[in-house]
Amino acid sequence: MLSLVVLGGAWPGMVTVETIGRIRRAFWVDKKPIRQIVRELRISRQTVRKVIRGSSAEFRYERRVQPQPRLGAYVARLDGLLGATSKRPARERLTARRLFELLRAEGYEGAYDSVQRHVREWRRLHSRLGPVFIPLWFAPGEAYQFDWSHEVVVLGGVTTTVKVAHIRLCHSRMFLVRAYPRETQEMMFDAHDRAFRLFGGMCRRGIYDNMATAVEAVFIGKERRFNRRFLVMCSHYLVEPVACTPAAGWEKGQVENQVGNARERLFTPRLHFANYAELNAWLEARCLAQARSSVHPEQRDKTVWEVFEAERQSLIAYRGPFDGFREVEVAVSKSSLVRFDHNRYSVAVRAARRTAQMRVYAERIVVWCDGEIVAEHRRRFGRGQTAYDPWHYL
Repeated sequence: MLSLVVLGGAWPGMVTVETIGRIRRAFWVDKKPIRQIVRELRISRQTVRKVIRGSSAEFRYERRVQPQPRLGAYVARLDGLLGATSKRPARERLTARRLFELLRAEGYEGAYDSVQRHVREWRRLHSRLGPVFIPLWFAPGEAYQFDWSHEVVVLGGVTTTVKVAHIRLCHSRMFLVRAYPRETQEMMFDAHDRAFRLFGGMCRRGIYDNMATAVEAVFIGKERRFNRRFLVMCSHYLVEPVACTPAAGWEKGQVENQVGNARERLFTPRLHFANYAELNAWLEARCLAQARSSVHPEQRDKTVWEVFEAERQSLIAYRGPFDGFREVEVAVSKSSLVRFDHNRYSVAVRAARRTAQMRVYAERIVVWCDGEIVAEHRRRFGRGQTAYDPWHYL
């Protein structure tokens, strides 16, 4: 359990980030009165009021107990081994003892009984003759799906593998794809904000796979420990995050299908652009054009755009951009330079030879020292580049 403190004021009692998100969604989205929220969540009225009145979704964590589930970090690996050998003859399948030995060789320090119980449960759940799929139906504004893909384009004359973020509204099938140099958390934050701005709002739930930028640990079933900054973003947008079961791509089948369609319709033949800005402007225009021309798969008498126009009324109103940065600690050299991602950036000389905090955004970096900004630069993505600001040395 974590003791949370909002910047500028303390939260009473012990409140988790997940609980804060539930309180905010219950009040702002479900329009529940404070009395009902207090009764349903068994939280004091004072705490509920503090959450609702808080203007910031950023928290300072005072961790008292570090949860370290022994098997949690190895569940995905264990499930993968079970799945890879499940179709072999019984005598060729890995036993629970052999799986335990493989995990021990990879650093697992837990007990054999934990592995044995997980193997027994996994085999019970997968003992049917064949999978059964239930068609998924989504109400307007209920959910969106998010995923990444890797595509090859030519940028500035150089063949480049770009990371493409896909966000798709499950009801209307409205979607946005956007290319980035990295698949890091600040890129994910930027993709969400640009999609929500384009859509004019957000859905109640966001469906994700178990990517490291969102999920820190995978447990049995649907239980997850989400990344703290990812939860802060979801709380800001009043979205409830939902993680898929490992190796269950059908749980976000729409966006999985979109990846293939986008590769065929948008990235074939190979695209040529001068930079990411031109590429993304073209991609957004193509997404809008396809929405206006594509027939909705369920409402055959309407286009995706027409269904999206109706769904807009059910979206949570866009609440403004999330301050989507990833913070790292950097050392300022005697030349008043900081190094990040194989490049260097100048900072004000008053910060030389000191430790500073760098907030890394999708397209810029901001350096803080002693509570003030000492540098701000356009982010570089090459190698060995140095960004100077002459004013830093005056």
